[in-house]
Amino acid sequence: MGKLNNKIAVVTGAAMGNGEGIARTFAKYGAHVVLLDMSERVFEVKQQLESQGYAATAYQVDVTNFTEIKQCIDQAIQDFGKIDVLVNNAGVIRLASFLDMSDDTRDFQFDVNIKGVWNVTKAVLPNMVENKYGKIVNMSSVTGTMVADEGETAYATTKAAILGFTKALAREVARYNITVNAICPGYILTPMAEQIAKESNATNPNAVVDGIASGVPLGRLGRIEEVGELAAFLASDESSYITGTHVVIDGGSTLPETVSVGVTS
Repeated sequence: MGKLNNKIAVVTGAAMGNGEGIARTFAKYGAHVVLLDMSERVFEVKQQLESQGYAATAYQVDVTNFTEIKQCIDQAIQDFGKIDVLVNNAGVIRLASFLDMSDDTRDFQFDVNIKGVWNVTKAVLPNMVENKYGKIVNMSSVTGTMVADEGETAYATTKAAILGFTKALAREVARYNITVNAICPGYILTPMAEQIAKESNATNPNAVVDGIASGVPLGRLGRIEEVGELAAFLASDESSYITGTHVVIDGGSTLPETVSVGVTS
């Protein structure tokens, strides 16, 4: 039996990147994963999981639209009777200097990264409270909570906000046997990381990735499956006495006091 056997787990942003890695790991450990994403690729992930003998349900939905989210969550509860785990993973980033960033670009990141987490949690939490059980895992970042680079002011703000949300909610729902924790990834090889590389150096994005990897003490970027394993621990009863905190998974990228010449952190 897997550590998530018979658990119903909702994962947002599940069509690719960390969300896909988390969904695949959860399925491996026995969960029925409910995949949410605004991309139609979410259905491909569902089909791939089912072809491997795993249980999955998929919804194409926008986390910034509470009405859509509530309809999906209500349907999942009707179908499965409960939701045990929620992973708020959906997130976006748009690089621009503070003075150059438009309000629309700022609000896009705030809406997905903060309001999206709020919306999905608001839809899921009543069922967890009713069942007096739940595991909520929020995807924050080392960016904004520990470090930041130029052009990341809006994104960093959203990820720092997620830590405040995690702590306050954890205190509020502890009486219902619900834990709330956050994951703070560093450099993980995801489509978002590839996007940042392209925005930083459109002519040679691989050079950016290689430069980043050379500045990580473990010498590489993380894998989405590694993030999945951490999320599975926080979503399982193995972490039953952990709440209101965060775990960094960054290959040691936030450890150096200095940065090597030619390498940005």
